[in-house]
Amino acid sequence: MTVLVASDLDRTLIYSAAALGLTMPDPVAPRLLCVEVHESKPLSYMTETAAGLLAELTADPSVVFVPTTTRTRKQYQRIRFPGRPAPYAICANGGQLLVDGVPDRDWRRQVAARLAEECAPLEDVHRHLLAVADPAWLRKARLAEDLFAYLVVERALVPDEWLKALTEWAEARGWTVSLQGRKIYAVPRPLTKSAAMHEVARRTGATSTLAAGDSLLDADLLLAADAGWRPGHGELADVAWTAPSVTALATAGVLAGEEIVRAFAREAARLGRLDV
Repeated sequence: MTVLVASDLDRTLIYSAAALGLTMPDPVAPRLLCVEVHESKPLSYMTETAAGLLAELTADPSVVFVPTTTRTRKQYQRIRFPGRPAPYAICANGGQLLVDGVPDRDWRRQVAARLAEECAPLEDVHRHLLAVADPAWLRKARLAEDLFAYLVVERALVPDEWLKALTEWAEARGWTVSLQGRKIYAVPRPLTKSAAMHEVARRTGATSTLAAGDSLLDADLLLAADAGWRPGHGELADVAWTAPSVTALATAGVLAGEEIVRAFAREAARLGRLDV
C-alpha cells in the first residue's frame, strides 16, 4: 500500500516569523528549526517536533510526501525539509510537476492546453490587475511561471469592495482570486493542486491520499483527498469552511503545522495497519 501525503507549505507546514502565532509565554514557546533562507536571512520555520515527525514520515517507504504549493519552482527550491528528499513536488498551484527536482514537460503541456481552452489569457488578467490596483497600497506586481499573476499589497489598505469586484471580474473569465497574507493571487480556475495530486497518485500507485492546506486555493486539494486537515487560521478558517472528509483544527500558527504532521503520521500508520 502507498499513501500519498500532499501538503500545502506556507502557513500550513512552514511559517514565516510573522505567521508563527507564538501566543504562549516565552519560556514555554516551542523550539524552532529554520527550513528556508532567502537573501542570507532566515525566512521560514517549523517546530523541531514537526521537523522530527516529518523526517520519520518520509523515511517510511510506503509514504510519498509531496510538497504542494503556489510558490514558483525557484521559491520552492529554497526550502530544505528534514528527512528524505521528496521525489515529487507540485509548484505554481499545480502548473509545475517536479520529478526529482526536474519539471515534467508532458505535464506542463497538458496544463497549457487546458488553460488555453478554458480561460482568459494571462496577459489580459495581468493588464487588468495593473489598471485597477491603487498605487497607495500596491507594492509589487508579478507573473509566476507564465501561469498566473499576483500582487504584493499593504493588506490593511485594500478595500473589501475592490477585492469583491476583482473576484467577480475574474470569475467571469475563468479565474479565481485568493488573498493570502500580503499577496492577492489571480489563478486560472483549471490550474489546481488536486489535478496534479491525482497525477502523482496515478504515477505512484497510491491507494490513499492525505492533504492539508489553509487557503481558498487549497480547497480543491482537500476535497480531492481521502482525508484532509486545515489549520485554525487562513482563508478557509476565516469563513469556517469544512467538508465531511476534512478536519478543521482549532490550533493556529506554527503549532498547527506540528499538529498536521502528527495527523499525517497517525493516519498513515492506521492505513498501514488496515493493509496488513
